[in-house]
Amino acid sequence: MSDLPRKAVTRTAKLAALPLGFAGRATWGLGKRIGGKSAELVGRELQQRTADQLFKVLGELKGGAMKFGQAMSVFESALPEEVAGPYRAALTKLQEAAPPMPTRTVHSVLEERLGEDWQDLFLEFEDKPSAAASIGQVHRAVWHDGREVAVKVQYPGAGEALLSDLNQLSRFARLLGPLIPGMDIKPLIAELRDRVSEELDYALEAQAQRAHAEEFADDPDVLVPAVVHQSEQVLVTEWIDGIPLSEVITDGTQEERDRAGQLLARFLFSGPSRTGLLHADPHPGNFRLMPDDPETIETTDGSDGSDGSADRSGWRLGVLDFGTVDRLPGGLPSTIGNSLRMTLDGDAEAVYELLCEEGFVKETIELDPDAVLDYLLPIIEPAQLEEFTFSRGWMRSQAARIADLRSPAHQLGKQLNLPPAYLLIHRVTLSTIGVLCQLGATVRLRQELEEWLPGFLPDMEAEPDEVDELEGMEGMGSEGSAAGA
Repeated sequence: MSDLPRKAVTRTAKLAALPLGFAGRATWGLGKRIGGKSAELVGRELQQRTADQLFKVLGELKGGAMKFGQAMSVFESALPEEVAGPYRAALTKLQEAAPPMPTRTVHSVLEERLGEDWQDLFLEFEDKPSAAASIGQVHRAVWHDGREVAVKVQYPGAGEALLSDLNQLSRFARLLGPLIPGMDIKPLIAELRDRVSEELDYALEAQAQRAHAEEFADDPDVLVPAVVHQSEQVLVTEWIDGIPLSEVITDGTQEERDRAGQLLARFLFSGPSRTGLLHADPHPGNFRLMPDDPETIETTDGSDGSDGSADRSGWRLGVLDFGTVDRLPGGLPSTIGNSLRMTLDGDAEAVYELLCEEGFVKETIELDPDAVLDYLLPIIEPAQLEEFTFSRGWMRSQAARIADLRSPAHQLGKQLNLPPAYLLIHRVTLSTIGVLCQLGATVRLRQELEEWLPGFLPDMEAEPDEVDELEGMEGMGSEGSAAGA
């Protein structure tokens, strides 16, 4: 392909083709049905053509269009299966691949940012990218000291492209809304747009990645690659191998799915407590399932009463991409843990009072506390049990319950409010649950909540000023693509 399209008129025309294309294919489908094909067969062909165009346009444009596609991809579990099938393959492509930036453009950026002798910094440099995403692509290389590294290069004009895309996408957000039942697309696009400047700042990303790499340096479960070098538009980090989570989703064994799901939940809830930062871009392309020291993965002969299979405790979670973070100096706010605990205890009045205090229920609204409890309980079902199997079926049932215009859950949900300080935390949690459902993982979620979520156990309650501190941090996240793009 040619260079990243940067002119607003070009990108707007491509994005405008999406809703027009949807309408055109509907006409095509009607013609096919008149011609004698069954509605079911025509519907499948129509959905596949729509999925193909969605990937083609979002993938080629990269920028905000592709970032929106990635954000949507983790929610495909909420779609009815007859609709999800054709979209799944197209959206999954956005998690791991996209049309690459030309080699001449890559070399031009490296020369501008690293100097004319940039090639002297590397013993080897692969011109073909190993991954490409919304604002940058990654090249595998060998640093001058012999370390294997991932070199992320930002697309020229990425900032302009992001704003152009997201402004255009917001204009027809209502048309895209039906892709994910029960989800309001417009706030998602608005949040992505608000974070553009931070997303493009590789210095902020390097800072967040260094903090995680230092904290998790000796962790037996999580590996974060170290930052080797950073300059404007270029970020060099240590290379890590492993199985991309997208491949675990499509081809992984149940043991691998369960282990990946457990580690993903552990990282989500432990990260803020340990680093004061929330990794806020949990799509599968940003994670790897990787063996720890091979000697720790042993196969027994079954004489110890086991089934002789490999010990999966040796698998670690490799984490990439720290461009999107939420800064939480006190960890996750104790309000979340307190409300979860009281909901599980069935204390409707206490839950309602806390939600009112924190702004989840506006002063002008009055709701039935028991109705609020009934609304919340199905959503937090994974925290009720010692272990819970996440599935697409469970995700679809939750989405359908909230999306059904006739249901009490839908009517009540419309009256609840999400305070700005909790917006990113909410999206990250939903996205992570979406990935767990794609994995079909059985996870001991309650164990992670008890260990890492302030307020979930009575003796874990945080100081009252932590929530006040959180509310002052709104908008301080940063979004982008890291070693896994």
